[in-house]
Amino acid sequence: MIVVNVKENESIEKALKRFKKKFDKTGVIRELRGRQHFEKPSVTRRNEVIKASYIQRLRDEEGK
Repeated sequence: MIVVNVKENESIEKALKRFKKKFDKTGVIRELRGRQHFEKPSVTRRNEVIKASYIQRLRDEEGK
């Protein structure tokens, strides 16, 4: 459970922003979206390889 203590003289907007940041760091939404449909392990690995090659290509272009 996420607990955000509202400090004295702190606006609700700032406290809400801190809550949203903590909530995003937990990764609940990403996990929920990932569980909406089953993805075979081979497809997951293939997507990871494609993503890694894309990132590597970006880094290679940056280094030139």
